[in-house]
Amino acid sequence: MKCKMLTVCNALNNKLSPVKDLPLLFMRLVLAYGFWGPAMMKWNNMSAIVDWFDSMGIPFPTVNAYLSATTEVAGSILLLLGFATRIISIPLMIVMLVAIFSVHLTNGFEAGNNGFEIPLYYLIMLFTLMVYGPGRFSLEGLLRRATGEDKK
Repeated sequence: MKCKMLTVCNALNNKLSPVKDLPLLFMRLVLAYGFWGPAMMKWNNMSAIVDWFDSMGIPFPTVNAYLSATTEVAGSILLLLGFATRIISIPLMIVMLVAIFSVHLTNGFEAGNNGFEIPLYYLIMLFTLMVYGPGRFSLEGLLRRATGEDKK
């Protein structure tokens, strides 16, 4: 017995197949933009960021301030290009977890109250990119097509 709903779902799946990599591109671009601003803020006033990290009790505040700023800059560039996306997603997820637990968690969920809503969304998008990769519309996708690696 054939299920009509599955037939409809399969037809929709076939129609949407050519654009299935667009959400991955959009996620990469949103995240690249979202990380760039905080990274530049950190680099433009690193001494204040070190003091802030120290006031929150983050261990080795100077090292961690430079580490997070560098991770965010590298992440922005790599996400924008769509290269090493799975790899850079891991340290960016760590940055988001630290942000959630050290800054946002006590403010509740809502972004309007400086809650953990936005970092959680970033974390979910980064996890998605780690699992699925950057998609076809990326430098990595271009390299895979150029080398024939996409057929494996």
